[in-house]
Amino acid sequence: MPRPARWISTLRASIDEATLAVRLYNDSGQSRAFEGFVVHMHLAWLYLLQARFARDGIDYRYRRPDDPRRFVVVDGEHKRWELAKCVAERWTNADDPVRRNLEFFIALRNRVEHRHASTDRDLGLTVSGHAQAFLLNFEDELVSTFGAKYSLAEILRFPVFVGTFTTDGEQALLKLRDRLPADLKRFIAQYHSGLPEATAADSRFELRLRVVLEMASRDADAMSMQFTRWDDMTEEERSAVAEMGRRGQTIVREQSRPVVGHGLLRPREAELKVADAVPYRFTSHHFLRAWQIKKIRPVNGSDKPERTDEKYCMYDALGRGYGYTEAWVKYLIKQCSTAEGFQAVTGRSAEAKGASGGQ
Repeated sequence: MPRPARWISTLRASIDEATLAVRLYNDSGQSRAFEGFVVHMHLAWLYLLQARFARDGIDYRYRRPDDPRRFVVVDGEHKRWELAKCVAERWTNADDPVRRNLEFFIALRNRVEHRHASTDRDLGLTVSGHAQAFLLNFEDELVSTFGAKYSLAEILRFPVFVGTFTTDGEQALLKLRDRLPADLKRFIAQYHSGLPEATAADSRFELRLRVVLEMASRDADAMSMQFTRWDDMTEEERSAVAEMGRRGQTIVREQSRPVVGHGLLRPREAELKVADAVPYRFTSHHFLRAWQIKKIRPVNGSDKPERTDEKYCMYDALGRGYGYTEAWVKYLIKQCSTAEGFQAVTGRSAEAKGASGGQ
């Protein structure tokens, strides 16, 4: 069995450092937790980029300026590129959001290590969006460079936490942020003022989250925590999210009481939603053929009417009928937006609206 490449051990050390960094960050009882996060993520990034360079055959040792054929030696060891040098080599665009985020933490580390030991919690709160981007950028670089098998997703989990879930809690966090020393506030403000607007607003530089708590029905195919990417939203959905608030954290609490058929659509309601959204004629016959082809529910008269695909359809024993989910409507809209998809889903050729006296 061949020996693993030398860069593998460097990569594993990088993953270990990142895992330790997150454990420290999430342990609010740990002294200097945020400082530990910054220091260990610094090492994680350094080892990650060095592993990349080593794999690609890039020599990251410093050469002597008086003799480029020889290397700089310090205490008997070759001097290797520090993180700032590695970052500049990896991202040549000085305003790349990932590079800017890394350079922000490189500069911040110098201040965290030498001063302000008592402001660890306040600083962590103030730059939490940058810290989240710091980690997510690492995961993206890790997976895109070395493959999904090295992902942190199987190691790290979304933590159980209490953030600004109450008005009092929000005010307490804001007070902590306001206690940050003036020179650190000045450093953060000055760093941001020198950024292009596109870089400052990029989530790879600072991730800002708006969290909405809602009561959702159980979906066997879905995880308890679900995320919607900004790029996957419609313009209308993006506008709605933007109106939810500018604080970076918005929590909405809704109370749901048991309601029969809550969240389900009648066949006609679901059909009309699809008909309004697709460019082709979509009728009750198309709707019927779609659920028959997809087999999301039994046929009428079945002795097992409850055997449905609960992601798309549920049986109402009280009303002796079927309700359809928003997921089914979205599925039909997506498929029926092209002629090929329409044919596959309904078994009928797509017909433009207005043709043959249609919709």
